[in-house]
Amino acid sequence: MATKNILVTGIGGNVGQGIIRNIQSLKLDVKITGTNVLEFTAGNYLCDYFHKVPYAFHDGFIDEMIKICNQQNIDLIIPSTDFEVNFLAEHRDKFSCPIAASHHEATQIYLDKFETWVHHNKYNIPFANSVLPSKYRNEFENIILKPKKGRGSRGLHLNPTNVASFADDEYMVQELHKGDEITTAFYITKQRQLHGLITMSRTLENGATNTCKVIFEHDKKITEIIEKMIAVTPIYGAANLQSIVTADGSIIPFEVNCRISGTNSIRSNFGFKDVEYTLQEYLYGVEPSKPIVTSGVAVRVLLDVIYPNQTDSTNLIDNTTPHFIF
Repeated sequence: MATKNILVTGIGGNVGQGIIRNIQSLKLDVKITGTNVLEFTAGNYLCDYFHKVPYAFHDGFIDEMIKICNQQNIDLIIPSTDFEVNFLAEHRDKFSCPIAASHHEATQIYLDKFETWVHHNKYNIPFANSVLPSKYRNEFENIILKPKKGRGSRGLHLNPTNVASFADDEYMVQELHKGDEITTAFYITKQRQLHGLITMSRTLENGATNTCKVIFEHDKKITEIIEKMIAVTPIYGAANLQSIVTADGSIIPFEVNCRISGTNSIRSNFGFKDVEYTLQEYLYGVEPSKPIVTSGVAVRVLLDVIYPNQTDSTNLIDNTTPHFIF
């Protein structure tokens, strides 16, 4: 079988880096091309080839991606950021290779947190109550004001005093529920079947998972929520549901990421291998292997990529430069 060429976007972030590490752990005959908006990041050493690209919402992103795909003979694109997922899904017909992303209708809905609320409310799917700032009338005991199309945990405001000062086209008000935060990764096959899921409780540091533990007690309720989503939304492949578990055991989702999420490198070691399922379906055209989820706990640590005898980072764009991990 000929060598396959995979393009992973957003390799400067933990999602993209986790995707690449998962691919490498499979010991396949593949070459990995990474892209990012910055020339040099902690993900460069993981890539066989690297290309700098514009932000997905800037002019030239799609043209540059097409150029890279042609140059590297890319067989599959795996986007790792919400905006890249959305724009690549929108322009899917311009590419000669598959893109591991849901239908554009789904990526558009889940890119915008307020549109997510509107969509879920329309079909009676659980989601934290939300309203635009100009329409807020103090109907919630506690609120979190967040960008509608925020990235990570940037721009959040807890119980702000002047909600009306935030613009409707940029922000939304969401009811803030007290309880334990959980994150659920799930995978939907091309036949629109829920292939499996894994749920973890977690603690966060700077908006990203720091520690996590596999839990099983909420799987039945979460499966019911995801099945409702599948029934009314053209969502495919890997996705992530973030929820709060209240004191009475209610599951209240507050965000959906229509892509592979940041704990992919952790959960693959607990039997839920959504990166592998993605390659099986979209690169090799075979049925994804069955998840066998096991219990476990994980904590993230900080490591260093060291490039000896280098005077600057100008040419440190891929794995050809001598380096080591410390």
